[in-house]
Amino acid sequence: MKRLFLIFIIILSASACTLADVQVNVVSERTALENQVLGSYNALSEDVLLVASVRGVDPFGRIKTHPRQSRSQQEVVEAIQTLSFHADDVDAFKRLSWVGENNRGLLTGFPINRDKAPEDLKDFAGRYPEAEFRSVLDAVNQAREVVMLRVIETNETFTEKDLPTVQKIFGKINRDNAIPGEKIQAESGKWIVKK
Repeated sequence: MKRLFLIFIIILSASACTLADVQVNVVSERTALENQVLGSYNALSEDVLLVASVRGVDPFGRIKTHPRQSRSQQEVVEAIQTLSFHADDVDAFKRLSWVGENNRGLLTGFPINRDKAPEDLKDFAGRYPEAEFRSVLDAVNQAREVVMLRVIETNETFTEKDLPTVQKIFGKINRDNAIPGEKIQAESGKWIVKK
């Protein structure tokens, strides 16, 4: 009897102590369309890395020619290189409030105010000529436009008619990635400083 009671207790406690299999899925706030754009952009970035990693000579020391690229592929490689080259300047421009991320995925320039520069950017702001600032701003925006067009070109679900949608997505991504204190343009068109 004691043994039967012990078995009953073991069975009862084993059945009462089971834990449900709980799975937690974290859902991103990004839409499927945003994920498509990001996927295409990341693929473009990987292509640039692959182009940069191709050796110029083979194991026998002979010069290798790199695989032929279309003009569009070359343009996007150059665009991504331009964005990388100017990234530090753009970050400084944003901290100085000389530029902001607009709602079309591009930078909008504002009047240069050197007097309100943070201490660590005073030298930078003092020696950066306005003509060079405008040139960098134009180059970065042109590069961003090339990237957006290439995203459309390489994604089968987009056509050129979708450019405004792709621009809005890049605008949202740039707003999301902006750091507090930077100027951003809301979808409504209103300029605010990110909190």
